[in-house]
Amino acid sequence: MTLNNIFQFLVPKDKKFFPLFEQASANLIILAETLHEAVNAPKEEREEYFKKIADLEITIEEITHMTHLELSRNFITPFDREDIHMLIKSIDNVADFMHGAASRMRLYQVEKITKSIRKLTEINLEACQLIGVGIRELKVMNNKAIKETCKRINKLESKADDVFDKAVADIFENETDAKNIIKYKEVLSALESASDKCKSVSNVMEQISVKHS
Repeated sequence: MTLNNIFQFLVPKDKKFFPLFEQASANLIILAETLHEAVNAPKEEREEYFKKIADLEITIEEITHMTHLELSRNFITPFDREDIHMLIKSIDNVADFMHGAASRMRLYQVEKITKSIRKLTEINLEACQLIGVGIRELKVMNNKAIKETCKRINKLESKADDVFDKAVADIFENETDAKNIIKYKEVLSALESASDKCKSVSNVMEQISVKHS
């Protein structure tokens, strides 16, 4: 056991970093909820949801920045410094792509929200909720629960891939307006990328769990 590992064992794990992870994941869940609500709301009500999403994305960026500052200030960390960086950055990336999807809907003035868009926001919401679960289990290093949570996130990512592939195929088969093809494909791509980033969070959590098993 290294000296740093001994210190990590003795120091409470939630003293500095876990409150930040929990804040980031809590805001991520609210962002995912807001996006799902936005695509199920009437067109004239979506603007308020999009503004809230933009604010939440900024909040998560600020938490990411605070985490990096804590890394520079603290010698003792609950687990490897590179894993802390990767975990908070991967959460931030999920927020970035969900915000990107909302921004595209807003900028491109996407009026008709398809079933595929709604389904992808639903999948991403479930994945973000599981990220919140994973962070809580990581705090107590419940390796079995972490593994199961990550498995569920990975299944959701595969499901999102299937929804995306079918949606894009449907667009090219049924849509004749080139502008609409571009609009919908970009929105769908951002949502699918968000699910990929959820899987990245899962991979980091599982990696941390394996190191401490």
